Amino acid sequence: MYAISLGDDGAELRPLEPWQAEEFLAHMERGRDLIGRHVGLADAVTDLASSRTFLESYAKKAATDTGRIYGIWTDDKLVGGVLFRTMDIAQGAAEAGCWLEPSAVGRGLVTRACRVIIDWAVEARGIHRVEWHVSAANEPSIAVARRLGMTKDGVLRESFLHRGKRADMEIWSVLAPEWRAARRAA
Repeated sequence: MYAISLGDDGAELRPLEPWQAEEFLAHMERGRDLIGRHVGLADAVTDLASSRTFLESYAKKAATDTGRIYGIWTDDKLVGGVLFRTMDIAQGAAEAGCWLEPSAVGRGLVTRACRVIIDWAVEARGIHRVEWHVSAANEPSIAVARRLGMTKDGVLRESFLHRGKRADMEIWSVLAPEWRAARRAA
């Protein structure tokens, strides 16, 4: 297995695989309230079987080049993750996402991890457009989109049903030429 350093604080980005279902479930238990505020992941991963099924679905996506999932570890403890929920290589489009448990908030981990996966998607896989779909009420995730240099494309009004309530979804994106220019300027 490989790990990519996310900086001097020892944080690492690693593949998140089905054999880690128990660790993933324990992480989800620690972060369920925070994670579940805006995304369905906390409701999808509720026991060992659903944890394994979720990770297996991403193993299949990786095998078919239609998605990826990575965990963020600090001090050898899984504290969050980033993913490409979808990847369409032919169209050059991907949708990125993230989650964190409370112990990891405010350290820039998601932004750093997203930079790694977006660089990979743009440079290694030829992705032209990376999207970020986020509840309009999820201010921390919107802040990540801004830090990544994304542009707000628009709002899908009441398009997301989450825990019985409709939420507006903002769509943010960055195009490969914009990403490369920002990386050169940094």
